[in-house]
Amino acid sequence: MPYPADAPHSQQLFDRARAVTPGGVNSPVRAFGAVGGTPRFIASARGPFLVDADGREYVDLVCSWGPMLLGHAHPDVVAAVRSAVGAGTSYGAPTRPEVELAEEIVDRTPVDSVRLVSSGTEATMSAIRLARGVTGRDLVVKFAGCYHGHVDSLLAAAGSGVVTFGLPGTPGVPAAATAATLVLPYNDRAAVSAAFAEHGDRIACLITEAAPGNMGVVTPEAGFNRFLAETCAAHGVLMVSDEVMTGFRVSRSGYHGLDGDGWRPDLMTFGKVMGGGFPAAAFGGRTELMAQLAPDGPVYQAGTLSGNPVAVTAGLTTLRLATADVYRRVDSAAAQVQQLVGKALTEAAVPHVVQAAGNLFSVFFVKDGDEAATSVRDFDGAQRQAQHRFRAFFHAMLAHGVYLPPSAFEAWFVSAAHDDAALDRIAEAVPHAAAAAAAARPDDEGPG
Repeated sequence: MPYPADAPHSQQLFDRARAVTPGGVNSPVRAFGAVGGTPRFIASARGPFLVDADGREYVDLVCSWGPMLLGHAHPDVVAAVRSAVGAGTSYGAPTRPEVELAEEIVDRTPVDSVRLVSSGTEATMSAIRLARGVTGRDLVVKFAGCYHGHVDSLLAAAGSGVVTFGLPGTPGVPAAATAATLVLPYNDRAAVSAAFAEHGDRIACLITEAAPGNMGVVTPEAGFNRFLAETCAAHGVLMVSDEVMTGFRVSRSGYHGLDGDGWRPDLMTFGKVMGGGFPAAAFGGRTELMAQLAPDGPVYQAGTLSGNPVAVTAGLTTLRLATADVYRRVDSAAAQVQQLVGKALTEAAVPHVVQAAGNLFSVFFVKDGDEAATSVRDFDGAQRQAQHRFRAFFHAMLAHGVYLPPSAFEAWFVSAAHDDAALDRIAEAVPHAAAAAAAARPDDEGPG
């Protein structure tokens, strides 16, 4: 279709994309459906900044939903990837970098053995299959608001895009798939104990985000993960700790490194940072469990592009560069952004709660009448948000050059590259965004 010469390139690209791709995007939350308006099509990125198709620059607080721990286009990662691509892009055979990446993961986490895959969804799907194969049981326990990828059995009461778009579940998932899933309220020990008392001998595994970040950041209460591990062990159930989001981001060894307290999950899933911006993920666990996978054991799992040499090179280089100083810088930047946002919202009299799990954080816009809320501990609490205030806040930040996750139910991310220049731009933007949130009304739909 014809456009005026000065028409935004992002709008043109979005119109073209909608003609050939459902919703114009390849992952739903990118569509700005929850906030309104046209998604920004990104042309390039470097350090803490994105540049869209119209040449506008933004401070990035999405960081590709977590992987860009070092910032965009880190020169050492780029150099390693160029070298890997020059040697060939895929072989369908084992390579040295995939062995070294597996060794790096085993060195940093409680797992003894890992299998590389290509996505977080594939990792959680495979971990559950393994748990069912090992135990001979079918039931899976998950928590409302935790998102573990678009696996059929795990889309019951899921977070992330499912809650962003208000979907109760999704067509295409047979009732039988979710019938084998028990959904419990997060941080509720009594509900866990009751479910295990009734169904314990039928439960194959309990899967939980180590620190939930897909309904906004909701931290486990003190000792909750340890309680889950002990409850699982008492009933012969495998505990799957999903660190696709938190793994290698909130610390060298992920959230377990912050919250370990002597407990150990049976299986773990990883993704995002371990791929350095490329599609790569993994699941792992104790030696005797992982030995049940083919070709050593009877539980089948496979992937043509698993351990892709370019992806594992990017991930391995990223992990090796993720020093203690990198984590200190990420932690410092995250704390400063939280302080800036919290101060601006308080001064604008916007009820809110800022919550963090290490350097992973988000802002809950509290509904009028809930001003006394000081924390969000579960999915019900996360859903009681004033989303119209978030929409106004999001678009004001965008207009002032700061790119946020386009959903009130997602975590915010920073990188080691978020320097004073990036933080100064955020500091300039947040008072405007706080004022917009304060003025927002429930019937505000956001830009068309």
